[in-house]
Amino acid sequence: MKTIVSRLLHSHSQASRQRLYTMALSRNGRLLSTDSNRKNDSFKAKEAEIPDVKPPSVEKLLVLGGNGFVGSHICREAIERGLTVSSLSRSGRSFLQDSWADNVVWHQGDLLSPDSLKHKLTGVYSVISCVGGFGSNSHMYKINGTANLNAVRAAAEQGVKRFAYISAADFGFINYILRGYYEGKRATEKELTTKLPYGGVILRPGFIHGTRRVGRMKLPLSIIGDPLEMILQHAKLLTQIPLIGPLFIPPVSVTSVAKVAVTAATDSAFPPGIVDVYSILQRSQ
Repeated sequence: MKTIVSRLLHSHSQASRQRLYTMALSRNGRLLSTDSNRKNDSFKAKEAEIPDVKPPSVEKLLVLGGNGFVGSHICREAIERGLTVSSLSRSGRSFLQDSWADNVVWHQGDLLSPDSLKHKLTGVYSVISCVGGFGSNSHMYKINGTANLNAVRAAAEQGVKRFAYISAADFGFINYILRGYYEGKRATEKELTTKLPYGGVILRPGFIHGTRRVGRMKLPLSIIGDPLEMILQHAKLLTQIPLIGPLFIPPVSVTSVAKVAVTAATDSAFPPGIVDVYSILQRSQ
């Protein structure tokens, strides 16, 4: 641009040169102004595209059976994530003296009496059920089936958005021996997928290990569970062996179950349906 102006200046009078120089500067100024405006407009457009991000709201989580072995770990995991947590169980408050337990609202109630649950679901966004037990076939069906069926139905009626259920992996012939246990579990699974098709998640762990308290005693189940988990999680093909195959399903730690359960219950992006033991191990990492 300067070269063109210089040649023009040499070929014209002083007045002409002055007029040409002024015109050149004016044109160049307009070009610079146009480029600057484009950049400013582009910057403004980018600023306008930034969404107004609001901090996530603290959702209420209700843990059924929250003072048990699995339930207490789920409550602790949820508290550590900053959630508002309450628990409902027949015995009420947990006997644990850990500091996190003071942040849980402990309710006493019986899932076999559906009315005792409904008002505990007010304002609750998600539910995790760890309710289960052993005994006679009729007793096992009542605890694993009827109690949880009542919970699923009440949650659906009260508008709960998500429900995570701690079920159990299939163990072949053991399913027949513990018929009431598994029939109750599977009945609950079916009801959950019917009542909450988009928000129901079913976890099917095998043997759950960790430090389990029985009265004043602590049973370090991870002494057996940890090495078996490390070995069997890479031996999935063994589970295909007829009859004895299910015995090779890897154990899973209670902390892994708790992590996946809380995520499944609170993350709307978590897909509904069954989560087997291998998926629990993978997602917990």
